Amino acid sequence: MSGALAEKNILLAVTGGIAAYKAAELSRQYVKAGANVKVVMTQTAESFIPAKTLGILSKQAVLTDGDRDGSASVEHVAWGRWADAIVLAPATANTLAKVANGLADNVLTETLLASNAAVKIMAPAMNDQMWHNPATQRNLQTLQGDGWTMIEPATGFLAEGYEAKGRLAQLETIILTTEQALFDGQTDGQRDAFDNQPLKGRRVVVTAGGTKEPIDPVRFLTNRSSGKMGYALAEAALAAGAEVTLIAATKRDCSKAIHLVLAPSAKEMLTAVEEAMTDADAFIGAAAVSDFALAKPFDKKVKKTSPDAHFTLDLVQNPDILKTVGQNKKSGQVVIGFAAETNDLLQNAERKLKSKQADMIVANDVLAPAAGFDKDTNQVTLIQANQVPIEIGPKSKSAIAADIIHQLVTILDGQ
Repeated sequence: MSGALAEKNILLAVTGGIAAYKAAELSRQYVKAGANVKVVMTQTAESFIPAKTLGILSKQAVLTDGDRDGSASVEHVAWGRWADAIVLAPATANTLAKVANGLADNVLTETLLASNAAVKIMAPAMNDQMWHNPATQRNLQTLQGDGWTMIEPATGFLAEGYEAKGRLAQLETIILTTEQALFDGQTDGQRDAFDNQPLKGRRVVVTAGGTKEPIDPVRFLTNRSSGKMGYALAEAALAAGAEVTLIAATKRDCSKAIHLVLAPSAKEMLTAVEEAMTDADAFIGAAAVSDFALAKPFDKKVKKTSPDAHFTLDLVQNPDILKTVGQNKKSGQVVIGFAAETNDLLQNAERKLKSKQADMIVANDVLAPAAGFDKDTNQVTLIQANQVPIEIGPKSKSAIAADIIHQLVTILDGQ
């Protein structure tokens, strides 16, 4: 949603959970999107990340409990009034409970209580047992009744050492939620001033994640793709007004308005893509589709034999989804593919552009420090026939996605 954060005043409130370190990147991304950012943090949060770090990234002094004495004693009121949007991330169970009950025993809760910001967003992060506790759930209902937008925790590896629901939501999700909330709060004229939804009335199909090819009932072949880029593209297309179908091998949180289809294997993904492309305007193949699959997966778990025994898998080539879509595209349909490379980036991308009959290839060097799999940032080059390559990044995957969608609009408008 281009421009939604420009010149908006965002108060980032940081509490003392292990995810507090992610506030640094979140602050940086808000600033890059053109927002004015101020940070208020609890004393416990300072034990996880220094206030100085957040001050440098936000380009503003940070409000802490150390500022509650003397002349700064009413600064929390001014900060609360300054904010267009409050983003409480991460929100611990303790602070969540305090805010729900109107407590003000530290500078952060005082600031939130003194604010009349129209947009209030909370992204909790805590142990799964704390999240599911009836008291926490009651507090959540109270907060939502008070106008807070809740971004539920993600499922993943917790600090306690096991997989469960409780991790801080993806930063892209928090940023997009902020954009959407600020966008919804504008008048029609204000919305048109920064976003005319250029894909309104268009249908876009996006693929995401690394496919999984079964070996036996408990094992599979896959790759390092997390699906973050594909999900960011789906959100960016939605923000631009498109009707979005996201066909994913990996399940992640996404906007409810996105039609999510889970397709774990390459063959399942191809079937879903072909069905979705019957009435689509554009295809963006961001999924990392496995090149190979077992000719015949085992019906039962394969057991080890002797220590020196070798085990050989009979692999066959998977269907080429991007090539299939490119060869079968209808007049007016746009096809965009990805090329994840480790060498000869531009040459390999240009070769792929021709062989897949695509309209554009998004090439990225997965060995680059700010790019690659399972990162929140990326760095890409957009390749089109007879055009100068466009280099983008490094920046967040949500920002990269917005640039790719902008280029998609340019291609569609030029047809």
